[in-house]
Amino acid sequence: MTTMARTSTGLAYPDRFYAAAIYAGFDGSHNFDNNKISSRFSNEVALILYALYQQSTIGPCNAPKPSSWNPVEQRKWTSWQQLGNMATTEAMRLFVKILEEEDPGWYSRASNSVLEPVVDVQMNHYSNVEPITENGNYFAETKTVSAENGNLIETQDKDVVSEGLGSVDIYDLWISPPISGQRPKARYQHGAAVVQDKMYLYGGNHNGRYLNDLHVLDFRSWTWSKVDAKVGPQSAESPSPINIVPCAGHSLIAWENKLLSIAGHMKNPSETIQVKAFDLRTGTWSILKTNGKTPVSRGGQSVTLVGTTLVIFGGQDANRTLLNDLYILDLETMTWDEIDTAGVPPSPRSDHAAAVNAERYLFVFGGSSNATFFNDLHVLDLQTMEWSKPAQHGVLPTPRAGHAGVTVGENWYIAGGGDNKSGASETIVLNMSTLVWSVVTSVQGSIPLASEGLSLVVGSFNGEDILVSFGGYNGRYNSEVNVLKPSRKSVAPVSDSASAVCNAANPTRDPQSEFEIGLEGKIREIFMDNVDSKPTKSEREKTNELIIATLKAEKEELESSLNEEKLQSLRLKQQLTEVETRNLELYKELQSVRGQLAAEQSRCFKLEVDVAELRQKLQTMETIEKELELLQKQKAASEQAALNAEQRQGSGGVWGWLAGTPSEYTAIDDNA
Repeated sequence: MTTMARTSTGLAYPDRFYAAAIYAGFDGSHNFDNNKISSRFSNEVALILYALYQQSTIGPCNAPKPSSWNPVEQRKWTSWQQLGNMATTEAMRLFVKILEEEDPGWYSRASNSVLEPVVDVQMNHYSNVEPITENGNYFAETKTVSAENGNLIETQDKDVVSEGLGSVDIYDLWISPPISGQRPKARYQHGAAVVQDKMYLYGGNHNGRYLNDLHVLDFRSWTWSKVDAKVGPQSAESPSPINIVPCAGHSLIAWENKLLSIAGHMKNPSETIQVKAFDLRTGTWSILKTNGKTPVSRGGQSVTLVGTTLVIFGGQDANRTLLNDLYILDLETMTWDEIDTAGVPPSPRSDHAAAVNAERYLFVFGGSSNATFFNDLHVLDLQTMEWSKPAQHGVLPTPRAGHAGVTVGENWYIAGGGDNKSGASETIVLNMSTLVWSVVTSVQGSIPLASEGLSLVVGSFNGEDILVSFGGYNGRYNSEVNVLKPSRKSVAPVSDSASAVCNAANPTRDPQSEFEIGLEGKIREIFMDNVDSKPTKSEREKTNELIIATLKAEKEELESSLNEEKLQSLRLKQQLTEVETRNLELYKELQSVRGQLAAEQSRCFKLEVDVAELRQKLQTMETIEKELELLQKQKAASEQAALNAEQRQGSGGVWGWLAGTPSEYTAIDDNA
């Protein structure tokens, strides 16, 4: 059955800007619906949107500054004034970009009220496109892919079909299913895990802010809902609730009736890895106590469930040190064990992918080490704990990091990732028994499937395996869901897988196997040729024109960013010169103070010498005074003795006369 689906070709500037402005609550008369704007956005975002709208429609701010008694108008004026002489096109682009970050589905909801050209696209399906319910609004789902600068490249990528899952009978093709419910905030480096028919989503990074919210997508109804999680007490002795810290770059593993969140980057990281558990029955978070030698805290590691153990490899610690250590956590005893391996391990890295085959072989692919991106494949034998680097066959993947992978039987599917220059557009698969890479499908344009930090899980729908991707970052944060039905089935026995890996160092090529692989690839090419209609010359020309226009817009954006960086660099240089001048003046003042201090120290030293001399003189004077006092006492004693002698002489003459002794005077008279 063939029906016609209406697909929007998208709005170009400035039409897309005006559509965004009307949707946000602005109109052409510069009268704003303040209630509508404040209810949708935070105060900070509302001020930025106001300033960009004024810059786009009026130009640089030349209005007088409002009075201080009106703080709201003053803040709006300040936000507008700070844009300076920003170009109108740049302001329009930023307005649309910010709106898409805050409300990724705005364009779909606004499309019913915005007039735009439409084209008829012929699709093979068995039901009409159903309306989607999101936040209470009903609208038809239309897939729009925006470039980094906000220009609409394509409304629908050739490898992403926007329709219901039940109506698609094509395998190995990404589709965008109709989603209802409250969509999670756009993010990347989050964790995702499947329990029964539900995908749980936890944490991540949005605009540099770590998250700790928990959402669930029901595959039966394709409905999002937010989990109102509770937190348990720290311990029986400490009933206060634990702190579930926001994180990104962690791993989410489904184990029994719990979701285990292992490691991750945090604002204030702990010294060692934390294992958080969310009980699906009670809806409560807790922090599990572990024993043994706990690994250092990290993010961007790989965590693989092997039986009843978790195998953790690599990552980046809080000091941005890259790691290539290997730890195993026994989930039954909650005991850590650091593993010493043989062979040559992978170089230190983070944001790689890992998977296990036959419950014995751990595969590690890709990742990055600072500015180096890898496409190497390493295998660890979990029985002998020996690393090997097998030869890879087929279509060798490009180097990448931030990709995600899941296994379906012996097939390891990998999507997304990038090298900081461009996203990996191809979805690839590795047959872990033959070590042959193949390309499943490719996407075009800047879309979430070519993003870094996306999540990829395997679920079930109508009895068939499906791959489900969410989020990622490719110049903007994404919150879209895409689904792929893999056609490859696991048919090789486990023993074949083991022998292929064991003989990886010196593989032998089987002509019959190569023929079967080539035949399979040829059938798939024919199948995909029948699925994809050959584009006409006019369509290719239109696509080329759109790409050229996009590249020109990106060039203008880069030039504008470069000019802003140059201006900022000039300002920083001026500030640095001012700081250096001020530092020189302060240094001179310091030298002057040091000179004055040295002079004062010299004067104080002289005063101390004078004081010492005076003290010495004072001591000498005290000695002289004591000697003088002694002499005076001796003099007084001598005078007293002389006086006493005279008195005795006078008394002796009288007693002599009385005794008959002639006196001196008698003798004198006699002589006379």
